[in-house]
Amino acid sequence: MSSPPYAVLLLAYGAPRSLDEVEPYLLDVRAGRPTPPDLVEQLRARYAAIGGQSPLLERTREQAEALRRRLGNGTPVLVGMRHWHPYIQEALTDARRRGISRAVVVAMAPHYSPLSIGAYQRAVDQARGPIEVAFVHQWFDHPCFLDAVAQRVLAALRRFPRRVRDQVPIVFTAHSLPERILADGDPYLDQLRASVTGVMARVRSGNPHQFAFQSAGRSSELWAGPDAGTVVEELAARGERQVLICPIGFVADHLEVLYDIDIEYRQRARELGVRLERTDSLNAHPFLIEALADLAASTARRRGWAP
Repeated sequence: MSSPPYAVLLLAYGAPRSLDEVEPYLLDVRAGRPTPPDLVEQLRARYAAIGGQSPLLERTREQAEALRRRLGNGTPVLVGMRHWHPYIQEALTDARRRGISRAVVVAMAPHYSPLSIGAYQRAVDQARGPIEVAFVHQWFDHPCFLDAVAQRVLAALRRFPRRVRDQVPIVFTAHSLPERILADGDPYLDQLRASVTGVMARVRSGNPHQFAFQSAGRSSELWAGPDAGTVVEELAARGERQVLICPIGFVADHLEVLYDIDIEYRQRARELGVRLERTDSLNAHPFLIEALADLAASTARRRGWAP
């Protein structure tokens, strides 16, 4: 049986699959530096609050399976995680074992930063061995990705009373990065803003909207703002009683969505007398899968791996 001309490898950050895995997972994220016990317990409590584990691996595998079906030509679609099992190295080792010699690699994060996507690429380069790799660096402006987010925004707006629906402020969010990175010309923020513009052009509403960062790291250095929680407080102070958050920087359910937004921000909003809703995560949205299929096929064609 001949090997397929190429495979697709989807990458995600990784997350613990049980409360017992939280501490070793943090050890991996921190490159072997021990985590202060109070931080371990804080993160363990957060994972406990969302069910005792992150659904990130399950959701990424669902995306991979949907993509495999959409490609429909026998192209294998593999999954690798940057900071937990199955590691990127494990996925590439499996690929070599299956006789795969070429792979289109897509990080499940549409917006490029050397700190994030660059780290995925370095991990792939270190682990790929003889496998020829075509890495997709960014896809923040892919029409199908923007269509998928716009659909989620429109569906979420329909949860609000009709009389206020087109007045609900929309706060688009993504994971914060250290301020020094963005000051050095990192394209991350510009790409996020371009995605927001593309989504709102599709939503075609007059809703006020803005961008904010969330889930800043726990370190002494400055992280980029404004913080989404602070933005919700400012909206409440201006008299807003309805707010929609769209975490445009994330494409699957995980801690930063299920805890930071659904529990932490929502609780604070409730204390302020604000109804806070969130757009559903894209997960295996058909338009997202269409975007991934186009990225995989077009990248393979440019490399001469497919007709």
